[in-house]
Amino acid sequence: MNTTLIHSPLCLFRTNFCSDFKQVLLSRNFFRSRASSFKCHCTKDGSTPEAHEGFSILKTDVQGDIGSVWSSMGFYVFSIHIPLSFGGLSAAANILHQPVLGPHIEAFLILGIQTLELSIVLLLLKCPGKPTNLLKYDLQDFFHAHKSSKQRSWLLASVLGFGFLLPLVFITSYFADRLIDPKDVNNPILKEILSSGSSSLTACIIVYCIVTPLLEEVVYRGFLLTSLASEVKWLQAVTISSIVFSAAHFSGENFLQLLVIGFVLGCSYCWTGNLSTSIAIHSLYNALILFLTYVS
Repeated sequence: MNTTLIHSPLCLFRTNFCSDFKQVLLSRNFFRSRASSFKCHCTKDGSTPEAHEGFSILKTDVQGDIGSVWSSMGFYVFSIHIPLSFGGLSAAANILHQPVLGPHIEAFLILGIQTLELSIVLLLLKCPGKPTNLLKYDLQDFFHAHKSSKQRSWLLASVLGFGFLLPLVFITSYFADRLIDPKDVNNPILKEILSSGSSSLTACIIVYCIVTPLLEEVVYRGFLLTSLASEVKWLQAVTISSIVFSAAHFSGENFLQLLVIGFVLGCSYCWTGNLSTSIAIHSLYNALILFLTYVS
């Protein structure tokens, strides 16, 4: 396997959802048999309550400005995300003096790279300031945005969100295949890694079902969406964060699908105010991708 073919473990993982999904489900006659300026209820400066619009319960009293939000995201994408996710495997191959990485080594390198990226993000959130200009956040804020979050079941929202996500992504993928050239049925690189042994399979499950969902939800929903929600209405904040989430994968052929995924994850987070919801949906979706790739 030539390491130059691998651009990003994140993009690699989602590249062929539509084709894999259609191949597995249609082969079992699955569809033939079934055919056919938001304001949270919170207090600013400890005194003035704001009106609660009803859907979103994210905080709107975040300290900071929109310029700090975008400078922070720019620092993350260009100084952390791209070098690690897009250049990490190539750098490791050069260090190891191996032009071709075996699937076992590659699987554990992807796990190590994603874990390193997550660790850096959590450290930056804990220690805000230059050069990132990160706003002051406590990780716990992402899981308890408001007292109303305790009254909205994140587990129920996760089940409903995942239930909405699958048909939406399938429909989007269907039309995307009609507008753009259809993708290959299977992802040979990921397929090879998953089929290379139990250790590689375990590493993939850990990285794609635990590490990556936590990393991306903390960055794009926890930090970015929460920050935007203090400046614009919740629907605009979800839309903008979804666009950034999709664009950050640098996958033109999957842009619409990733946009839909980001939108569902964002809405789920807004409704519960608990990042556990979007993490759970993200993990389930990635687990489904792994399963479809493995069995296809």
